[in-house]
Amino acid sequence: MTSPTIHQCPINQGSIHQRSVKYGSIDRVVAVTTIAAALSILSACTTLPTAIKPHNASSMANNPLTAAMPIIDRQGRIAYVEEQGAGSAKISTLYSIRPDGSERQLIEQLKGYIYAPAWSTNGQLLAYSKQVPRQSPKIYIYDRNSNAYNLVVNVNGSNLSASFSPDGQKLLYSSTAGGNADIYEMLLSTGATTQLTTLPSTEVQPSYAADGQSFVYTSDKVRAGRPRIYRYNFATGNATQISTSSYAASPQLSLDGTRMGYLNGRQAAVMTLTTGQVVTLAETGLDEPARLSPSGGYAVYPTKNVQGSAQNGGSLVIQSLSGGTSYTISSKAGGVVRSPVWGR
Repeated sequence: MTSPTIHQCPINQGSIHQRSVKYGSIDRVVAVTTIAAALSILSACTTLPTAIKPHNASSMANNPLTAAMPIIDRQGRIAYVEEQGAGSAKISTLYSIRPDGSERQLIEQLKGYIYAPAWSTNGQLLAYSKQVPRQSPKIYIYDRNSNAYNLVVNVNGSNLSASFSPDGQKLLYSSTAGGNADIYEMLLSTGATTQLTTLPSTEVQPSYAADGQSFVYTSDKVRAGRPRIYRYNFATGNATQISTSSYAASPQLSLDGTRMGYLNGRQAAVMTLTTGQVVTLAETGLDEPARLSPSGGYAVYPTKNVQGSAQNGGSLVIQSLSGGTSYTISSKAGGVVRSPVWGR
């Protein structure tokens, strides 16, 4: 088995000039056009090969890149999508991997698209959307214990951005089943669904708060094409806007509720909610958000690797939010990396 390659880099190496983007596509809420400049995040990195070994806490603690992580982070798994090809030739592969780059496991591969994986709180279930040619996206749940795949949302329309409730009994997701992109909640035991938003605007990308009393989501209800982030309160049925910059999407709350990973303009970023302080991590070249580790002390996001003028696959970037260095984990087969999410 080929050993993974981990690249250790200073924070915020490389940059990308701004590109034109459009909000509102339900298949990818932020649609990206061509890259105007090269990201060279690996150009000054040291390559550290690490052998794949059976997982245990001791071997991970001895890895200098993960030794400082809390156990809840370094024993977790990161799910992500790797894409190759384009259009009708698109091949998407869903993997999970340890944050030290070991134990990469293939979950599913298909001709088409895989979107937005999301872990259950206990890290046993993984929800994601997949779209095969000539069909709309449907939501599946993969069970790590039984290695089973279950189709859970199969209504007409685009069904995306699943999020497990903290107790694992419900699922939030966005769907165009009613003709407009709205947010629904499903009771997994029965399949019963409740439509939570009914506005004529686009409401997508829901993500539960850890206490289960609210969720955050993206909406362009104030101005079409200018998304903002809102928090919906289950008790009142009302939503309030979270103060962000002029373009914000793809929110995810930390387990302690103090931080939010999101897409800030074209940058992966993390906000401390009590102060409004924003830590900008990078312009990824993919308009992808930051996703937080279980402890909330680290973030993961994808980048495109570019050498000279040629695209050369993608990487996962793992970065400390306390001022440490970041490092990257290369893609498995040289494809474009998307939608990483860090579970227990």
